[in-house]
Amino acid sequence: MRIGVIGASGQLGSELCQQLGNAAVPWTRAAIDLTDHVALAPMLRDSGVDLVINTAAYNKVDLSEDEPELAFAVNAFGPRQLALACAELELPLMHVSTDYVFGQEVHRDRPWQETDAPGPVSAYGTSKLTGEYFVRSLCPQHYVVRTCGLYGHAARQGAGKGNFVETMLRLGREREELRIVNDQHCTPTSVRDLAAALIELAATEQFGLYHATNSGQTTWAELAAEVFSLEQMNTRVIPIPSAEYPTKARRPRYSVLSCTRLEEVLGRPLPSWQEALRRYLEERRTPENPSARSAT
Repeated sequence: MRIGVIGASGQLGSELCQQLGNAAVPWTRAAIDLTDHVALAPMLRDSGVDLVINTAAYNKVDLSEDEPELAFAVNAFGPRQLALACAELELPLMHVSTDYVFGQEVHRDRPWQETDAPGPVSAYGTSKLTGEYFVRSLCPQHYVVRTCGLYGHAARQGAGKGNFVETMLRLGREREELRIVNDQHCTPTSVRDLAAALIELAATEQFGLYHATNSGQTTWAELAAEVFSLEQMNTRVIPIPSAEYPTKARRPRYSVLSCTRLEEVLGRPLPSWQEALRRYLEERRTPENPSARSAT
């Protein structure tokens, strides 16, 4: 099976390509631009792929409030055109979405299931939810997979941009203490674990909507404290409420996802977020990046 990976230079896309090995057909934005609706279908037709995984997204959450047209172009109308092309070619499409499709229930304290009604609180979340609806309604053979808080080795070349763990390591070396939000509950997820689950799910042909994260839940302050503890850094974490760290876009206060459906299909849960984080930090200490490996 040949699998086309859109967004191949990103954290998740690059990990998918590493694990797929020769089965991957990597597409960066230079190769496939989701906003170029004319070129999309011919590219897919000529590629000879058997399945498409879309990891590309406009994920600048705060900037999306100022330029929602760009967020919708990439996160909603791009997936719409991709879904139409895949449906025409009878190609299965796996589309990666986000926990940010939730957020309106501010007092939520139990994990979100796929059957729960979404309610985004930001332009970014709304654009991603719209993309979900397009894929689910236009491409019969679809997997829509929501995930949360991704981190992976590919972000290390970008000074931690888009990767909370790397950002904490960088700031922890620069400052004695950090004030971190402690009232946003989520599940940080290793792209290594997520990529393996997506590849396994793609082989089942059990299409539909899924949640996929590492197991458990935490807050950003607790995650930062765990990073510093595992790395034996003396940086002190001061937990603060979101009100003390205002951002242009609202974030969900509780966006923990229930992954029961995925666990039933795969026959196993993903590792805990603590185990995944520990492994990630151990891997980054080694001279050779262990993410450069093929799936068995």
